[in-house]
Amino acid sequence: MNHFLDISEEVADAQHVRMPVVALESTIITHGMPWPQNLETALKVEEAVRSEGAIPATIAVMHGRLKVGLTMDELTQLANGSLAPTKASRRDIPFLVARKGNGATTVAGTMIVARMAGIRLFATGGIGGVHRGAERTWDISADLEELASTDVAVVCAGAKAILDLPKTLEYLETKGVPVIGYRTTELPAFYSRESGLKVPIRAESAEEIASLLRAKWLLGLSGGAVITNPISPEHAMPKAIIDKAIATALEECSAKGVQGAEVTPYLLARVAELTGGDSLASNIELVISNAHLASKIAKEYENLRALESD
Repeated sequence: MNHFLDISEEVADAQHVRMPVVALESTIITHGMPWPQNLETALKVEEAVRSEGAIPATIAVMHGRLKVGLTMDELTQLANGSLAPTKASRRDIPFLVARKGNGATTVAGTMIVARMAGIRLFATGGIGGVHRGAERTWDISADLEELASTDVAVVCAGAKAILDLPKTLEYLETKGVPVIGYRTTELPAFYSRESGLKVPIRAESAEEIASLLRAKWLLGLSGGAVITNPISPEHAMPKAIIDKAIATALEECSAKGVQGAEVTPYLLARVAELTGGDSLASNIELVISNAHLASKIAKEYENLRALESD
């Protein structure tokens, strides 16, 4: 057990009896949505996991401790901003631990802590990726490198639509990261179901996905997997509308000189403003949907482990 790791009693008990556990990130609470919708969404996502018979494990760094499974008070402190958490990826975690700081884990940061805690499935909204204009800025999310090296599968609605999706898909291919479309052959584009890009693997069920993941890791092939789950048609946004809002937000972002870790939160917030809140509503719904699917896969994965140990 890692010296800096605090696993909640509920999560530890679930692991002891081989109940499925699903990791959840915390930057979506602190940097992805406004108060109080962020807390409301966090609770809805946890409830979605529980409704499928799995246990949620929201992950964060609090007072220098790597927390796996948060209490209501801890979720509230993250959501209301009282802890002033920074975004915590691989490079940030050691400093936050050493300085007893507070951090909301990104996709990469959540994967790292989840793997330390023995959790294989993780649900989020969208992964980071190659930013538009990366040929000039070299702005590429650490999420992609983590997916190449850390044995955690991420269920998402694709990469965030503000990114360069063709380059992101190419990067994942280069790193050998399986990209699986759940009942789709097209890469979803976060707020919308279509991107015009094909995913290399299509799977029709949670059982099939669990089997693919189990085979990958039993083969000793390190790294994660991206499981793309398209937003439901009733909550999806028309591609033309969201593309126009993203283009406007990107122009404003460049004009204001927003850089680094602040780019994604700025763009998501601005797109929400430009769409009259519609993109935020879509974001909430897709995260909940991904939590349901991740929980189903986690259950099937544990079933496979149980069969192998019989």
